[in-house]
Amino acid sequence: MLLDTSGLLALLDAREPLHQQARGEYSRAPTRLTHAFVFAELIALANARGVPADLVLRFVMNLLANPDVDTIWPDETLTSQGLTLLLARQGSGYSLCDAVSFVLMRARNLREALSTDHHFDDEGFQRRLV
Repeated sequence: MLLDTSGLLALLDAREPLHQQARGEYSRAPTRLTHAFVFAELIALANARGVPADLVLRFVMNLLANPDVDTIWPDETLTSQGLTLLLARQGSGYSLCDAVSFVLMRARNLREALSTDHHFDDEGFQRRLV
């Protein structure tokens, strides 16, 4: 399962409406994949939502240290593939983070995302938080 920004926020913040569902989906996931662009979005989103910075930073550091979470550090090739997807999907409203997630999911044959983002549905994936 790809761990997306919205899903990680729901997992992190008990005030989020889908917090309990996110906890269950996360614990049941046989595979957990994410990438550094998700962390960048998560930190910005959590800050905008009033989550204390130390809480979100500790959360990200714990994910990075967790051997059950595979974190990808996008390089030039992966970023270029994401940009190519964005060019093909102009007007979709996708972020570069979304596009890199979709590229990674296809490369790893993942179908599910811990996410509330309907863009995953648009690309033929299944979001687990609805």
